[in-house]
Amino acid sequence: MVRSPVRRSVPSMDTPDQASPNAATPAPAATAPVARPAARAVDAVKIYGRGDTSVRALDGISVEIPAGRFTAIMGPSGSGKSTLMHCLAGLDPLTSGQTWIGEVSLADLNDQQLTVLRRDRIGFVFQAFNLLPTLTARENITLPLALVGDDPDPDWFDTVVEVVGLADRLGHRPSELSGGQQQRVAVARALVSRPDVVFADEPTGNLDSRSGAEVLGFLRRAVDDFGQTVVMVTHDPIAAGYADEVLFLADGRLVDRLADPDAEKVLARWAQGEDPVGSAPGEGSTA
Repeated sequence: MVRSPVRRSVPSMDTPDQASPNAATPAPAATAPVARPAARAVDAVKIYGRGDTSVRALDGISVEIPAGRFTAIMGPSGSGKSTLMHCLAGLDPLTSGQTWIGEVSLADLNDQQLTVLRRDRIGFVFQAFNLLPTLTARENITLPLALVGDDPDPDWFDTVVEVVGLADRLGHRPSELSGGQQQRVAVARALVSRPDVVFADEPTGNLDSRSGAEVLGFLRRAVDDFGQTVVMVTHDPIAAGYADEVLFLADGRLVDRLADPDAEKVLARWAQGEDPVGSAPGEGSTA
């Protein structure tokens, strides 16, 4: 990271008794703007079912997703990681608590408004690709825009296609593409509308290691080159190593977080167990 030059103070030529009466008063230091999170949850609770059969998938979790960063969410099966993503993305309502996309409270939106928000401000990448088999790669990429009568920006479309390496596959249908190529189409579809946030749920779960690395590289480049916000649920420490930060969940609570991860750091953290160092919700290592 490039650091700003250090400003060193220059001693005055005047002594305290001889200071110039016209000396300018130093201007107050400028306050850096506070970056707004791309998505956040406060005291989020999600309960499925009722009575003795109820399941508390989220247990009062509060978390902020910084804009322009790659955040991975990890945890054992049943930890609430996919539920958290679905609630942040407006796919599933909370039982209590609040979620926001930018400054928009999802609790204040009706079903139609939620649909418009997801269409215009959120991109999705799922494990199962979710491509329409009768459409070409180009048509699948532009489908969300076509459904509302919009055309993609030509320059941005070309940029996205170049990023995911699909220029020579745009006329092919899903059955004519490999699994990795199909997921690249899904990534391009998520990026083409320039969403505020891309949510990716196990995006490499159905891919071999080489194809998975390619897809993760595309998501990483979208963050680094275009300032895209990406939130990825994964169980794979190698995949989590592409992120800027990893959030660890257990029993519906945020139990730890890891900045600047790599696969070895994630594995070492994972080796501590599902509930690290006995930390309280929201506490834990930040290294």
